[in-house]
Amino acid sequence: MLTGSLQIKKGIYYAVINFYDEKGNRKLKWISTKLKAKGNKRLAEKKLMEILTGLEETTLNNKPRDNTLEKYNNMLFCDYMVDWLMSISNSVARTTFIGYSQVVKGKMYSYFKEKNIKLIDIKPIHITEFYEYLSKQGIGNNTIKHYNANISKALKRAVVKEIIPSNPIDKIENIKEKQFIGDFYTVEELEQLMNIIKDTFIELPILLAGYYGLRRSEVIGIKWSAIDFEEKTITIKHTVGYGNINGKAQFIFEDKTKNQSSYRTLPLIPLAEDLILRHKNKQIENKKLFGNTYDEKYKEYICRNDLGELIKPGYITQKFSEILDKNNLRHIRFHDLRHSCATLLRRNGVRLEDIQLWLGHSSYQTTLRYSHIDDDVNKKSANVITDIFEKDKKKKQLIMHD
Repeated sequence: MLTGSLQIKKGIYYAVINFYDEKGNRKLKWISTKLKAKGNKRLAEKKLMEILTGLEETTLNNKPRDNTLEKYNNMLFCDYMVDWLMSISNSVARTTFIGYSQVVKGKMYSYFKEKNIKLIDIKPIHITEFYEYLSKQGIGNNTIKHYNANISKALKRAVVKEIIPSNPIDKIENIKEKQFIGDFYTVEELEQLMNIIKDTFIELPILLAGYYGLRRSEVIGIKWSAIDFEEKTITIKHTVGYGNINGKAQFIFEDKTKNQSSYRTLPLIPLAEDLILRHKNKQIENKKLFGNTYDEKYKEYICRNDLGELIKPGYITQKFSEILDKNNLRHIRFHDLRHSCATLLRRNGVRLEDIQLWLGHSSYQTTLRYSHIDDDVNKKSANVITDIFEKDKKKKQLIMHD
């Protein structure tokens, strides 16, 4: 809405109009009423109102029509979620985008498509009923929380665009996430595993995960260029995942790690160096053995099979599980080798802050979850508490006897 006031200039009333230009800067516009200042105040005030009304109508008529709101007013909620997904495609990592796509284009889309609910009509009850539907499908709260996070981000965008007045997610109770407690191997179990996998192509990824506590994508993403044999270092700066992009399953290469803390340069452990060099010699032998059939497409990576092919993340997980089952070893996940590394470091006196740097965790609390305390450690704590109170009790008894 325009505002204005009357000002006298050279004996004539002027309407001084306040307005803002396209850049948001405040401007003043002087328009003569052609009325003399003496005895014409009421006529000038009437003229001011006429000028303001005329300018507002002109501005409204000349304003380009914005079809954005009209577009979203008629859009189904499920289609808006896809629209949001496309809007962030270039601002998140591809692995993250694939995860979001699976959430948005799966059960969520089909459920809300059937309900035929528009974006502008979405209510907390609609979202709550969707979560109840997921729960009945056997989907746990941890997964439902991923749905909730995606919907919340998308609707926040709708609020910013002034398509909806508020985010319905804000009115929904927090979803209680079941805390997952990872497992780990003892030193004895790790040694048994290492003996079993010795001289197999799966040995390298498993031992790197055990020695360095690397994530699966970090293990597969190690290139020969990341290893400095002179300075004795290994740098974690590249990851390899695997997923469906535009309907095609393929490797996903990222020249960045999960977070800033994940980018790290670590000492090259002698045991790891020896294994890596042995693996390098094995690759040279395999290249000679298989000749033209040897795959050199991914020769820059260290974790490849006998044919030179880059190992797929899912294959590592599958093979790891098969090895455990075949050799009657206690079943843990491949990712639990990361937990095992953290736990062994902590039990051997390494500070949590140092373990955090080693694992590339962004927060101290995450490291705390990864480094498990066993019964022996708890017993030590119990003994300390017992000693403190036993000493205090004996002291009081001595005082009473005195």
